[in-house]
Order: sequence, then C-alpha cells, then structure tokens
Amino acid sequence: MEKLKTQIVVIAGGPSGMSAAVQAAEDGAEVIVLEKAGITGGAANMGMGPLGIGTRYQQEQMIDITVEKAFNMFMEYTHYNVDARLVKRYFEQSAETIEWLEDMGVEFEGAFRYFPQSEATWHIVKTGNKIGPRAAGAMNRALFQRAQELGVKIMLETVGKKILKTDGRVTGVLAQKAGGEEFEIACDAAIICTGGAGANKELIKEEIGLEQGRELFNFAIPGIVGDGLRMAWEAGADHLPVRIEQACDLGGGEEAAAGVINIFKQPNLLVNKFGKRVMNEEYMQNTTYLGNLANHQKDKTVYSIVDASIVKAYVKNGVDVTSLVNPETDVSDFYDGMDRLLENGTKNFFRADSIEELAAQLGIEPEALADTVDEYNDYCDSRDEEFFKNYRYLKKLRKAPYYAAAIHPGGYGTVGGIRINENCEVCDKEFMPIPGLYAAGADSCNIYEDSYMFLLPGNSMGYAVNTGRIAGMEAAEYIETV
Repeated sequence: MEKLKTQIVVIAGGPSGMSAAVQAAEDGAEVIVLEKAGITGGAANMGMGPLGIGTRYQQEQMIDITVEKAFNMFMEYTHYNVDARLVKRYFEQSAETIEWLEDMGVEFEGAFRYFPQSEATWHIVKTGNKIGPRAAGAMNRALFQRAQELGVKIMLETVGKKILKTDGRVTGVLAQKAGGEEFEIACDAAIICTGGAGANKELIKEEIGLEQGRELFNFAIPGIVGDGLRMAWEAGADHLPVRIEQACDLGGGEEAAAGVINIFKQPNLLVNKFGKRVMNEEYMQNTTYLGNLANHQKDKTVYSIVDASIVKAYVKNGVDVTSLVNPETDVSDFYDGMDRLLENGTKNFFRADSIEELAAQLGIEPEALADTVDEYNDYCDSRDEEFFKNYRYLKKLRKAPYYAAAIHPGGYGTVGGIRINENCEVCDKEFMPIPGLYAAGADSCNIYEDSYMFLLPGNSMGYAVNTGRIAGMEAAEYIETV
C-alpha cells in the first residue's frame, strides 16, 4: 500500500475545506486536501457569498448590524440550544474573513438582505454579471489558486475513508483513489469538511425521518453522502442530531420558468390540504419559515393560489416582492411556462376554470376551499382578521382561470452530526476533544437547532468559511505541540 506523509489532511475541498487548507498553510503547515469530485468548491459553487458582520460594506451602506446585535438575535432565535461560544467566535471573525478573501482577489458587490425582514449580512461575490446564483464560484477559484500558491497538495477524485489513530490521537488518514486503490497518509491532524449527507436518501430517512423525493425535496449534490460523518463517528465523535438546512421547495423539484416560480412565491393565498389558510403569507419569502410550515401539514404540502386577475397585474406591473435569488420583476413567461408544465404532465402545478375544479385537482374538499376564498376576499375589502397580513398584499381571487402550485419541505442539504467546540475540535460523548481531529462546515454545523437562521443571510457559507479558518488555525497550532 502506498504511503504518503504530511502534517495536516483536509478531507474534502468545499468552502470549509479550502478555507481550512489555506489558513493552515498560511500558518506554516504542510497540507494535503482530498477531494472526491473532479473540482473543488462543493455546494458553494451554487451559492452567492458568505455572511459578514461589522464589515466596511455595512459601514459604507449605513447598515446597523453589529456582532452584539447579531449574536443576541441568533441566540434568542435558537433559544440558547446551541454553542454560544462557537457562534460568538464565528461572528467576531466574519468581518476579518471578508478582508481575508479580498486579499486573495475576491470582490464583493456589497452587503444585502435576502428578503425584506432579514438583515443585510449577505456579502455577494462580484462576478461582473448581474447578481445571481453561482456567484461564489469566483471565491472558490480564488481559494484554490491561493492554496496552490502556498504549496497545498490537492488530490482530486480521491476519497477519505478512515481516520487512523494511535493511543487516542490522530496519526493518519486512509484514502482511496478513483480506481479503487487505497493508500495511507501519515499526519498529525485531520480536518473533516465533507459537506453533510444531502444526497444520502437512506441516511436522511434514518436520521431525519423524511423520505427524499416524496416528503422532502432538498439539494442532493452527487457525492455528498455523509463520508465525514461516518468517519468521525467511527473515530469516537459524539453523534449529534443530523438535520436538514430547511427551506421550502416549490414544485416538487420540477423545473419551471422563472416567472412561474416568482409568481407562486408572492404573498398570495396559501392553504393546506383542508383548504385552510395556515400563515400570514407576507412571511413566505422566508423560505425556512415556509418549509417548516409545509413540514407540519397533512402530506407535508401547502398550495399557493392565484387567479387570472392577479397574474395579469403581475405581468403588467411586475411582482410585489423580489429577493436576491428571484430578483426579476418581469414574469411575462408565466403563461408559456404553465402551458409547458401542464403539457408535460406536472404533478405540482395546476390550472382550473373554477375554485371547485381547482379544489378537486388539489384533493381538497371543494366547499372548504370555496369558503376560504370567500372569507379571504372579504378580508381584501377590509383587513385580514385571521393572520393580519399587510393590506398591500391582499388581492382577491375572482377571475378564472385559477392557478396553484404545491410547496413542500426543501433545503440545502444536511447540517450537523459531529460535536465540536469553539475551536472546531471534534469532541467525544464526554465533550473531550479527540487529539488532532477537527471538523468544519456542514458536518459540524449544529448551531441552527431546528431552524436555519435565515434572518441573517449568508449563514451557511459564512459558517463554512469561518469554521474552516478556525479549524485550520487550531490544527496548525496543534501540530506544533505533537
């Protein structure tokens, strides 16, 4: 068996892994990165940028957000069910991390909200094009280039298989090449950064209790199947709950035109399988809230409903609410988009000539939905007595055809499972660090408890990059003591 030697092995080259590798190398360590895919970046190649708090962008934009404010928001949101020391360290470091990335050549558009009720903590990577998904690819390329400049050895199409220990401390990593050949890397520290288990249907069912593709429609990036979780647990890490980084899914994973998606995400009538309203729809833009809501309904489904007059107004004047992911106000492709979906036999998008016909398609008692629509239309003439929605978003359903779309639980992947402390040291059931073993990013992300903290956007990537840096710093310091 081939044997290599280094000081630190980073297992996976996503944003947490590459940040760990670069930071450790900057601190003088010799580093090897094992990456299963043919490229680095992982899920962050789909993302837009990390959280930052107290950055120069926020100061220049007169955005009132401080570490103290964000920390208190976060801990109150999670009811102190998470590690306050880790959250504090992450937030305190986040502004300096933006500067650290800028030193590598990463540019940012500024600090942004995701939706109206959120804070402007999302630092979107500049690409030279319009703001939109996949912007963070430029950040990933900068991290890759910096790692190469520092002499980090990046082994693509190579999988970490097992953490090797002697007398309780890390002494190596067993790895496997694309052709199946196994080899060992002797090292003093290993950092697990494999991004969770979003594509592992069996693990999601076992750990979370949801059936992927029926009850849950999360991002399932091939290869992200929980390798790091398994390795950490086998090495003695405390097995904490694995959760979905919850958001909503509109359309059961079916591909739909941008205008279709944007219209059904507007704050219009939302009902469950009983034809009853279930929330103040102006909060639909918080996809974590909406996903949580769907998760607690019959068949884990709710429906967004609009009529011809609402669609016509949106097409003519633009939509009421936009977000950085759905920024376009132009929804003129709605009609063609719905035609295509219906022609293709969609199971999640609907069109009907009456409320009763729509109810039948949705599996709702027609009289119940008709009563809800009548009551809702009455609210549109006065005020929402049921859930107190802002009058600006009260639009009557009065003209056929009527349209609906199914909304289910969704998410970005799994988070959590490995206990760490504020130094990103992997800990056992007694909360004691396993010498030489660290974890960062989604594998270690136990800071959201039952709900992703979407009020501070950029949290997912921000946590990944910052815990990657913390793990790299701490591992580089640790190896000097071995």
